[in-house]
Amino acid sequence: MVTYVLDASAILRYLDNEAGADRVAAIIKAHIAGEARAIVSDLHWGEIAGVVYKRHGAGTMDKVMSRLDAFGFESAPVTRARAVDAAIIKVQTGIPYADALGVQLASDSSEHVFITADFDVKPAADRVRIEFLPVK
Repeated sequence: MVTYVLDASAILRYLDNEAGADRVAAIIKAHIAGEARAIVSDLHWGEIAGVVYKRHGAGTMDKVMSRLDAFGFESAPVTRARAVDAAIIKVQTGIPYADALGVQLASDSSEHVFITADFDVKPAADRVRIEFLPVK
């Protein structure tokens, strides 16, 4: 069964109904139906909350995060080992740390696919399967 590792940019595209929102919706539907797994790292979860809070305030953030929580995404804690692996990926590839964490999560299995709208992660494309959402 395929496992999708969704980063903050993918979830935000879904929330904002921007390019790639339909693809993320399809992944969420497959996850809910038990046809696929969907993972969101705790770091990306916090990044989503921060963006929604900045744009819309605490009340909306609480509602949005509750709605997302209802989808039952698997949580991926940022353990010390995961954090160190991501730091090494960041140094080796030059990609931002949050993206490196997504790459690290996706590297757990050949069945994992990293879903992102962040094209700056391209230097890590030889390490994991990455599906880039369309450009806005």
